[in-house]
Amino acid sequence: MPGMHSVRPRVRLDTSLELLLERAPPPGMARVLATVVTTAGSTYRKPGARMLIMGDGSHLGLLSGGCLEADLKIHAQEVMQSGVPRAIEYDMRGPDDVLFGIGAGCEGAMRVLLEPAAPGSPAAAALAAAGRTCQAGESTCLISVHESAVFVHGVAHGVAHGATRGQAPAPALGTYDALPPLPSELIEAAAQSLATGASRSVDWQDGRRCTRALVEFLAPPPHVLICGGGPDAQPVVAAARALGWRVSLVDHRPAYAVEANFPGAEVILCDPRSLRSAVAVERCHAAVVMSHHLASDSSYLRELAAAGVPGYVGLLGPQARRTRLLRELGPAGESLMPRIRGPVGIDIGAVIPEGIALAIVSEIHAWLAGRMRR
Repeated sequence: MPGMHSVRPRVRLDTSLELLLERAPPPGMARVLATVVTTAGSTYRKPGARMLIMGDGSHLGLLSGGCLEADLKIHAQEVMQSGVPRAIEYDMRGPDDVLFGIGAGCEGAMRVLLEPAAPGSPAAAALAAAGRTCQAGESTCLISVHESAVFVHGVAHGVAHGATRGQAPAPALGTYDALPPLPSELIEAAAQSLATGASRSVDWQDGRRCTRALVEFLAPPPHVLICGGGPDAQPVVAAARALGWRVSLVDHRPAYAVEANFPGAEVILCDPRSLRSAVAVERCHAAVVMSHHLASDSSYLRELAAAGVPGYVGLLGPQARRTRLLRELGPAGESLMPRIRGPVGIDIGAVIPEGIALAIVSEIHAWLAGRMRR
C-alpha cells in the first residue's frame, strides 16, 4: 500500500476543554477551574490541560495520575471560599519531593492556576466562547494569567486586580479571551500564536509590575466522518465521542440513521452519491466507510475521492474487498490510493465490535498524532 502523503490536519488531541464543557455539573454547583500553565521535566499533563473541581469534592478530568488531585481539592476549596484566584506549584523532582507530602516520584514540576468558574464567571465565559469557535472548526486562543506582581525594593507583591500609580490596570489572575481590556502585549501574543499555530509563555515587565501568562493556541478537536450507521458503527462513535471528538454519521437507510443510537453525534440521512452536498467534508479530519453495502461504499469512496479530503480514509472489510472497490472506481480509485487504509484499524487481534472500534479509533488517533508506523 502506498504511503500516505497527505498533510495531516492541524487538530488538538487534548480535548479537556470539550469534555469539561460537555460534562459540566448543574449551574447551582460551585466549581473551580484548574489549569496547568507551566511544566518542567516529566509530567502527566502539559500546559493547557484542565479539570473542574466541584464544591462537593467531585471532579472532572485529571492533571496527574491521581497523585496531585487530593491536594488540589484542598486549595480549590480555599479558592471557592475566598473567590480569589491563585496559582500553586508542585515540584516532584528529586528526593525532596517526599517533604511536600506528595511523594509522586514523577521527576517533573508544574504550576497550576485555580480560579472560580461558576456560570457567569469570566473563566466560564472564556471557555464557552473558545468551545464554540473550536466546534465550528476554527482555531482560537485562551489566555491564562497566572502571575501579576509589583516589585517594591526588589520584593514581589502579588496584585489581584487594579493598577499601580501611572500604570494601566493589571489583569487579575484568570482565564480570558484575547480581547480588551487585556493588555495589548497579551492580545498581540495571541495573534502571534494564531499565526504560528503554537502556544507560548509570555513574561513581561511594565515598570515595577511583572506579569506571566500562558497564551494557549487551540486548534479544533478532531472531526470524524462515519459513512454507515449499522450496529457496529455505534461503538466506533462512542469511542470517538469519549475522546471529545466531533462525529458526523451518514446513512441512506432511515432505520440506521437514528440519532438515539449515536449520542453526541451529528446524524444525517442522505444518499451516498450526495455525500459532499450533505456534509462539509472539507472540515472532516478523517473518514471511515463502513456501510456493509458494496454499492454504497463505492459511492462514498467516489465522493471522498472527488473531495480530495480528508487525508485519512478508512475502509472496513478484507483486503480483497478493498481491491475490488478501488478497481471498480477506476481513476477515482487510483487517486484515493494514497489516502485509503483498508482493512481499517490497527491489528490488535480484535474480534468483537468494541475491539474493532478500539482498533479503528486508535489508528485514527495515531495518524492525527503523526505516529503511524508504515
